[in-house]
Amino acid sequence: MEEIKTINVGIFGHIDHGKTTLLKQLSGHWADTHSEELKRGITIKLGYADTTIYKDGDNYNIEKKGAPIRHVSFIDSPGHEMLMATTLSGATLIDAAILVVAANEGIKPQTREHLMALQAKKVEQIIVVQNKIDLTDKEKARSNYKDIKKFLGEKYSSAEIIPASAQQGVNINEVFRAITEFKIPEREANKDPIFTIARSFDINKPGSRPKELKGAVLGGALKQGTLKVGDSVEIKPGRTTTENGEKKIIPIKTKILGLFKGSKKVDKLTPGGSMSIETSLDMAMGKSDLLSGNILSHEGKLPETSQKIKLKYSLFPEVFGVSSHIKVEKIEKKELLMLSINTSITGGTVGEIKENEMAVDLKVPAILFDGDNVGIARRIQGHWRLIGFGEII
Repeated sequence: MEEIKTINVGIFGHIDHGKTTLLKQLSGHWADTHSEELKRGITIKLGYADTTIYKDGDNYNIEKKGAPIRHVSFIDSPGHEMLMATTLSGATLIDAAILVVAANEGIKPQTREHLMALQAKKVEQIIVVQNKIDLTDKEKARSNYKDIKKFLGEKYSSAEIIPASAQQGVNINEVFRAITEFKIPEREANKDPIFTIARSFDINKPGSRPKELKGAVLGGALKQGTLKVGDSVEIKPGRTTTENGEKKIIPIKTKILGLFKGSKKVDKLTPGGSMSIETSLDMAMGKSDLLSGNILSHEGKLPETSQKIKLKYSLFPEVFGVSSHIKVEKIEKKELLMLSINTSITGGTVGEIKENEMAVDLKVPAILFDGDNVGIARRIQGHWRLIGFGEII
């Protein structure tokens, strides 16, 4: 029997537009109770839930009726404007996205900002769930549908818009169908592994006996390659230490003690799905997402950390995520920007700049891969706002 393929799907949209309720319908889990972070009393950054979609005739379900056709790892991104950096991290981990728009409220500032985040992170496949269709009349729903179509623009003009009610369970079958039609990217399991760390935590319960203690656990996504239990691995950039009054970042070496795909324990990991790695590191190193933003691979396989990044970039015409229209002004030399590189967020000062290309001196070193996409944010009205995106050159 052919193995069922896994796709990572992000759920995005304005706060209170029903993302978490929709995720409950699609996965059978509330993301905030499924999340390991909440179970262990650690601040939630992203919600996670895994499920398998089955097909029985024209009926798609998660009740194991019919044949299993797709595994899905859902990532629920926060809709609050203050958590844009977390949203960008979520967009890094996914293959496709569901954008939720409440039919009774329409397109809000964070709806626009989330669509730009998906564009910045080169997420090509999206569907729109026009949620809360039960809270509006037919005329307003049609008007809202036309607004969404216009809002998606040329870039996402082929995106399907599905009217639904997550609260009432209306049209969820169509959302399942659309998810099964997402194309799964080619997985490159034979390359050197690149595991992007989105979270890290201590899974030990208070009062655990010393011999029962587990090492720090890392959660994230494997972009390429294969990892196995027993592998010696390296985490970069690593941890910050102070030597002779000078701050240094030192790579971390550790061993893989356990691997999990969703909640299932496995002997090896290949790309696709949400996953976590139990390491031999001191549990304290995993607390409060201390290692999020790092990259993990086999020893000696990651590039050296870089203090400078060169980008080919594009700016959005206006700032999204704010109620008023603010034009995006050109980037100036010596300007301070915030960059989203894989799952890390770092500030940087613009150095050399010319048309569509710039060099940025990073405040915190990063691991860079040619061709990777980067979100670019500027401080506007007291908040970091997404103003464009770039590609590492």
